[in-house]
Amino acid sequence: MTKLYLVLAILGTVLPYGAFVPWLFANGVDIVLFAEQATVNAISTFAWLDVLVSAIVSLVFIVVDGTRNRIKYYQVAIVATLTVGVSCGLPLYLYLKEKQQKTSVRC
Repeated sequence: MTKLYLVLAILGTVLPYGAFVPWLFANGVDIVLFAEQATVNAISTFAWLDVLVSAIVSLVFIVVDGTRNRIKYYQVAIVATLTVGVSCGLPLYLYLKEKQQKTSVRC
């Protein structure tokens, strides 16, 4: 599972940014245009609200579980969630947790 979570975290970075970076080069850092295009219709608003709720749930989970289980570097997953998204932050956190559990089992 460790390798799978790492691959998913990488894909969770590359795929979203593969769509976002070309838009950013074409439009620049235009927050108003981004918000307009991101919420252009009901289905895109639905998707963004789903992502927002998922991000909040993931952040709460990462903080609570990371603190409770003393996961090293769980803060990196928080930063990844806030800068890339849930598609990177959650699998990155699960990778860190799985890696630490594997290490503690061997000792």
